Amino acid sequence: MGISTHILDTARGRPAVGVPVTLSQQVDGAWLLINEGLTDADGRCKYLLPETQALHQGIYRVHFDTSTYYKHQQIRGLYPYVEIVFEIANSEQHYHIPLLLTANGYTTYRGS
Repeated sequence: MGISTHILDTARGRPAVGVPVTLSQQVDGAWLLINEGLTDADGRCKYLLPETQALHQGIYRVHFDTSTYYKHQQIRGLYPYVEIVFEIANSEQHYHIPLLLTANGYTTYRGS
């Protein structure tokens, strides 16, 4: 199974393309970088957890560099980055962590 993400710019009604995203896991109180990438033309990072890496139980963090996206859109955003921290209890499931984004707000939920 794995971890993926998707960003939708709800103000524009479009995927957020080219957003730098990193995935880290908390190990002994420190964050260990697992992978980094950019959202694709559909606003997705389908394999945020590399396909070759096993998913383990634990605390994970997805970091979205929203300031880069805002600069490309030529808008000023309130949040220079967004971090979503979540816990994986069942490593046999897929975890999809979407981000709904505007320049002045964001929300997330567990996707499928």
